[in-house]
Amino acid sequence: MFCDRCGLPSAEGDHAGCAAARELEPPRFCPDCRRRMKVQVYPTGWAATCVEHGERRG
Repeated sequence: MFCDRCGLPSAEGDHAGCAAARELEPPRFCPDCRRRMKVQVYPTGWAATCVEHGERRG
């Protein structure tokens, strides 16, 4: 598994800064495969799409 903000393995290093930032912004990397996702921000939320794993919404 990977951090969905920085793309690095989630088991390695401290991701406290990533967790804090994720409260305010959408994910940038797929947590399953580490690919950069296409992100669309809406007034009511966001949608992030991975070419391999599909769409996530928040």
